Amino acid sequence: MKIYNTLSKRLEEFVPINEGKITMYVCGPTVYNLIHIGNARPMIVFDTFRRYMTYRGYEVNYVSNFTDVDDKIINAAREEGVEASEISERYIAECRKDMEGLNVLPATVHPQATREIPAMIDMISTLEKKGYAYRVEDGTVYYRTRKFAGYGKLSGKNIDDLESGHRSEGHALKVSGAEGKEDDFDFVLWKPKKEGEPFWESPWCEGRPGWHIECSCMSKRYLGDTIDIHAGGEDLIFPHHENEIAQSEAANGVPFAHYWMHNGFLNIDNQKMSKSLGNFFTVRDIAAKYDLQVLRFFMLSAQYRSPLNFSDQLMESAKAGLDRIKNGVLNLSDLEKNGIEGDMTEKELAEYEKVLSERDRFNEVMDNDLNTADGISVIFDLVKFANTTTSKGATRAYAAAVRSVIEQLGNVMGLKLETKEEVLDEEIERLIAERQTARKEKNFARADEIRDELLSRGIRLKDTREGVKWSRI
Repeated sequence: MKIYNTLSKRLEEFVPINEGKITMYVCGPTVYNLIHIGNARPMIVFDTFRRYMTYRGYEVNYVSNFTDVDDKIINAAREEGVEASEISERYIAECRKDMEGLNVLPATVHPQATREIPAMIDMISTLEKKGYAYRVEDGTVYYRTRKFAGYGKLSGKNIDDLESGHRSEGHALKVSGAEGKEDDFDFVLWKPKKEGEPFWESPWCEGRPGWHIECSCMSKRYLGDTIDIHAGGEDLIFPHHENEIAQSEAANGVPFAHYWMHNGFLNIDNQKMSKSLGNFFTVRDIAAKYDLQVLRFFMLSAQYRSPLNFSDQLMESAKAGLDRIKNGVLNLSDLEKNGIEGDMTEKELAEYEKVLSERDRFNEVMDNDLNTADGISVIFDLVKFANTTTSKGATRAYAAAVRSVIEQLGNVMGLKLETKEEVLDEEIERLIAERQTARKEKNFARADEIRDELLSRGIRLKDTREGVKWSRI
C-alpha cells in the first residue's frame, strides 16, 4: 500500500509501527450545527481507507473526535439561551445520524474535548516545564512557536517568510492573540474564561483549552505518543496540524505521526461553498433529494486528494452510476434464485477466474494511494462482465459467486448494493389508502409511519392537489 504523505510530499510505502495493526486519528467536526457536505468528504474518504485496510487484514484502531467546546458553540448557545453543552450534545447526536446515513462506521472511539480536560492540563504543564509554553498576566498560556525547530515541516511554511508576508501584505496566516505574547506567531494553549462561558479549573486560571491542544491530547490518550496515520481535510494542514506536531513532539519527545493524509477541497458549481453565496449545503439538504448512498458514491468517484466539484448534474450522474451497479447486482440475485442447480460449468469456472483477476486489479488501484475512482471503475467493469457472461442458462453457483465479489468490493467502498424488498403496486395503493384514512382521522403518527415504511422500501410519496403520487427510488 502506497500513501501520499503530506509530511514528505511524496508517495511512500505504508509500513505500520506494529505489524498487522494501524493506529489512525482523524479530526472530526466542531458540533455547533448540522454537518455540511464539506465535513462529509473526510468522513467518507477515511472511513473507506479504514474499510479497505480492514479488508486487507489489518486491525485498525480508528479515533475521530468531536470538538464540543468552541466559540461557535458558545455563540449558538447564547442565541438560543441554553448551555453550550446542550448545543454540542444535540449536534453530536445529529452528526451520528448523518454518519449512519452515509454508512460511515462508528470510530473505535469518538472522544469529546470536554471530557479530556485533565489530559490537556497535563500536556500544557509538561510544555511549560520544558520551556515551550509560558503564561501571561491574564492567565493565557501560549506556545513558543519559534522554540520548536521543526515548525513548518508539514505545511512547508517558514515563520520568517510568514512574518515578512504579514508585514508587506497583512498576511492572514499570522496567528493573532492578546497582548503579552512574546512573539506574534505564538498560539494559545489555554485561555481565560469570559462571562457566561464554560470553564475549567487549571494552574493558570479558570478557562478552557485552545483548539490545537485538544487533538494532541486525544490522540495521545487513545492511540499513543506516536501513531501511524493522522488525517483530515487539507484546510487543517496549517495551522491546526502544524501546531499539533509542535505540541505533541515537544511534549512527548518522539515523532507524532508517521503518515499524514489530507483530502482535497469540495467546491459547489466551481465556487467555494459559502453561506453568503447561497451554495451552502448540509448533509440533510442532500438527503431531502437523494439517498445518501449517492452522495457517498459521488465523493468516491474522485481520488481523495483531488479537488471535487459538486453540482446537481454530477449528483444525477452519480445516481445513474450507482443504479447501474445495483441493477447488475439485482440481475445476479434473480439468476441466483432462478438459475440452474449444481456446480459451475467449466466455462463458468474460467469466467470466474477473470472475476477474481478483476478483484486483484481492484486491490492494485486501491493500493495506489486509495484510488477510489479507479476502484469504482473496476466495479463497473465487473458488472458489465457479469451482464455479458450470465443468462437464464447460468448456474446459481456462478451467479452467487460473481454477486458476492461485487458486493464485497462495494462493501469496501461503504456502498450498500443489496436491493430493497420489492413492494407490489397493489400493496402500495393499500398503504396509501390507509395513510389517507389516518390523515383524515388526524392520526399523523401512523401516516408518517406509513410514509417512512414505504421510503425505507424504495417508494417515495408526494402529496399533490390531484392526490398522492408515488414513485420508485
